[in-house]
Amino acid sequence: QVQLVESGGGLVQAGGSLRLSCAASGIIFSFNAMGWYRQAPGKQRELVASITKWHDTNYADFVKGRFTISRDNVKKTVYLQMNSLKPEDTAVYYCKVETTDYWGQGTQVTVSS
Repeated sequence: QVQLVESGGGLVQAGGSLRLSCAASGIIFSFNAMGWYRQAPGKQRELVASITKWHDTNYADFVKGRFTISRDNVKKTVYLQMNSLKPEDTAVYYCKVETTDYWGQGTQVTVSS
């Protein structure tokens, strides 16, 4: 059974930082690309960043230079370091095993102005 458990969300002021974590089980983690997505109220879910099994990364334009995705294959965890947060970053953040339909339950990130 695949499980993805996100943590690290919360309330932060604009300009602040948060680090999200997503711990995976039930998959051969090192074989899979992983992604972080977000969904704001009334909007579609969108890709934030992804990382391949070779650690190649891809970022949405709206987070380039502010967010960093990384992974630890020993801990079976993918991270999203979010710096210089803006109110428009407020959303529920989800991790996903790329090319599958396995999603985590999401973690709320709220950025106050």
